[in-house]
Amino acid sequence: MQPRGSDSVTDIDMQVATCLLFGGVGDVFKALADPTRRTILDELTERDGQTLFEICARLLTNHGLSSTRQAVSQHLDVLECAGLIETRREGRYKFHHINTAPLEPIVERWLKQPRDKNTETDGGEGPI
Repeated sequence: MQPRGSDSVTDIDMQVATCLLFGGVGDVFKALADPTRRTILDELTERDGQTLFEICARLLTNHGLSSTRQAVSQHLDVLECAGLIETRREGRYKFHHINTAPLEPIVERWLKQPRDKNTETDGGEGPI
């Protein structure tokens, strides 16, 4: 007997696979939800491999954000937990590097799929 609401066991397997594949996407969205964290990523995109001191200085001079080092460090921790940045230690310095790999599942899922002509509307808002 097949589960109710499912055409086959394969549908359930696809749902499980999707949950496992995109399970970390929530962390990425949470990390990107904060404007300061997005600005930090912008700075690392412009100049990768910065220390905490450099990031704080660039946030202040380029964006007028006068966050404490502790606050920026906490933002960096959230970005690192989401996999959006990686760190490297050299002596007493910790360098932060942007990592775009966690964004790839989002791009693959929503931006690279072919659009179904039957679901498009004149307003471009999706299915009716």
